Amino acid sequence: MQIHSDLDNFNAISPVVTIGTFDGVHLGHREVISELKRLSMVYGGESVVFTFEPHPRIIIAPDEDSLRLLSSKDEKIALMEDIGIDHLVIYPFTKDFAGLTYNDFVTKILVGKMNIARLVVGYDHRFGQGRKGDFNSLELLSKTLNFKVEQLSQLVVDNKVVSSTKIRSALEEGEIAKANDFLGYRYSLSGTVVIGNQIGRTIGFPTANLDTGDKYKLVPGDGVYAVTVLTGGLIYNGMLNIGMRPTVNSNADHKTVEVHILNFNENIYHEFITVFFVEKIRNEQKFEGLDQLKAQLHKDQIQVMEILAEN
Repeated sequence: MQIHSDLDNFNAISPVVTIGTFDGVHLGHREVISELKRLSMVYGGESVVFTFEPHPRIIIAPDEDSLRLLSSKDEKIALMEDIGIDHLVIYPFTKDFAGLTYNDFVTKILVGKMNIARLVVGYDHRFGQGRKGDFNSLELLSKTLNFKVEQLSQLVVDNKVVSSTKIRSALEEGEIAKANDFLGYRYSLSGTVVIGNQIGRTIGFPTANLDTGDKYKLVPGDGVYAVTVLTGGLIYNGMLNIGMRPTVNSNADHKTVEVHILNFNENIYHEFITVFFVEKIRNEQKFEGLDQLKAQLHKDQIQVMEILAEN
């Protein structure tokens, strides 16, 4: 997969293109990309995903603080590479770019710089200044600019339309199975292990305090979760707590993310780890003292081990 941060040297054979933010690269996105790849093979072209960095809302509404994303730039790249496209364009989203009309975007960029052969869009795709461009606009432009356009229907899983918004909502509510079903993979958080308050160590449950270093990455709702943990190239079982205590973590909601890695006793401070969410087991609780907390953690560990054995 070739990655392009601009279009100065872009060169592809009969580009078959799709456009979007692709936050999370979920099953709905994968349906579009699957059709993109199919068409590129049928017509002897190359598949191209056109996305943006940073997320458009960061530029369009810089004072808004509610943006939470399912995937970082690096995670998006990894997911696209795993799918197997030919080109990934990560176009700089600036104020000037945001001001382009849909006509100028198609004419000057998609046709003028990329020379697209076909464009594949989702059922609700809108683009250009004020999101005024839609499928009808594309159809009209395609006839005058000599490219083909195809619109796909919405993807439904368990009688529900798959969308990034629904996945975010599920994660915030702790509905991990639903979110993972819509994503097509286990939701994850990655970051550096930093020094926390070390209370867990005093009761036999040492935890790694995870700092994602990403202001916009969505942290699931408060509670205790069964997770798997990737560290040092190996996968371990773990139980993770998300809460609102004061923390050094830099996520937008100032949440503490602490994972106890089962059967693990290594110093991983300052190491980069990834946790994969499997299931929420309970809400966060306030305990009378450390003895009560320790007793509950033993129960949590048994439940986590049962869940992860089944998965």
